[in-house]
Amino acid sequence: MRRKLLKDVSRIVVKLGTGLLTNERNVLHRAQMTRLVEQLAGLRSAGREVVVVSSGAVGAGMGGLGFTKRPTKLAELKACAAVGQLRLMATYERLFAKHGQHVAQALLTHEDLRHKERHLNARDTLNELLSRGVIPIVNENDVVSYTELRFGDNDRLSALVASLLPADLLVILTTVDGVIEDFGGENPRIVPSIEKIDERITRSAKGTMSDTATGGMSAKIEAARIAMRSGIPLVIAGGRNPGILDDILKGDEVGTVFLPDSKKLKSRKRWIAFFHHPKGALLVDDGAVKALRENGKSLLRPGVVGTEGSFKKGDVVRVCDRRGTEFARGISRCDTKAICGDGALRGAVVHRDNLVIL
Repeated sequence: MRRKLLKDVSRIVVKLGTGLLTNERNVLHRAQMTRLVEQLAGLRSAGREVVVVSSGAVGAGMGGLGFTKRPTKLAELKACAAVGQLRLMATYERLFAKHGQHVAQALLTHEDLRHKERHLNARDTLNELLSRGVIPIVNENDVVSYTELRFGDNDRLSALVASLLPADLLVILTTVDGVIEDFGGENPRIVPSIEKIDERITRSAKGTMSDTATGGMSAKIEAARIAMRSGIPLVIAGGRNPGILDDILKGDEVGTVFLPDSKKLKSRKRWIAFFHHPKGALLVDDGAVKALRENGKSLLRPGVVGTEGSFKKGDVVRVCDRRGTEFARGISRCDTKAICGDGALRGAVVHRDNLVIL
């Protein structure tokens, strides 16, 4: 199954976690980075297009600024990111140059991916770099982000970049060997493949205890949701294992593979579903749930039984059943006031062309 799924991979996004790139002294782990770069350069030399989503800037900056634990103040985090990003890219450039490979830095914020024109500009730039044989190294632009850094963990960012391009495969390399059932128990085991993310898988996901990393396995599971719905397979595997990328692409039983959804979302639907933080929610009755899910209809005003939050015309909103369970997202054609008012509302609240079933 893995060999069939991965045999035609030509464009791969690889996310490298902070735990792989820094050591216990919160400085860059050059020996480990050297091994990882050798593998990545090998993929590029073999004709594959490679994008790296790299954590490690805050961790590298902590050592440079004398922090022994991850700072809690936003200004301190930004300062660490500013110092560490420079060190991180200088190291990457030097290591890839030994293999004759060129790299480029791409710093993104959530706003870059949410705004439609900037979204397309980011995609076009990454595609142009790939067409010229350059390896883009992507990170969140933590220095100018106006929200807390955990807002955009790089597991999610890697899934968004894979969806943006789109990629043929997303690999998240970390310090554990995959999704582990009964983690910390008597009979832990790596889950070899996941077709659907259910409560069992969600329970297996744990946060991180690292001083430098963010998100942990729970963030990786959320990244998997994005990749799977985008029609992109995802492999979570241990980045310290020698030759791990070659093993993955050969179809060996390493790590955990998340199987892609057979109904791959088109580019615009991916943008609606994953690249926004919804401004509010529409609560709909059971008839509307069926009409949207099973019949591909637009959401009309009679099917809306309530709203949550405040949103404007053109905002992306969550679409939830009466119990508040989200099952779709879409672009609202009106604001909260128009929906809650007494006047008749003509046409669709969310047109089916701007609606995504999750």
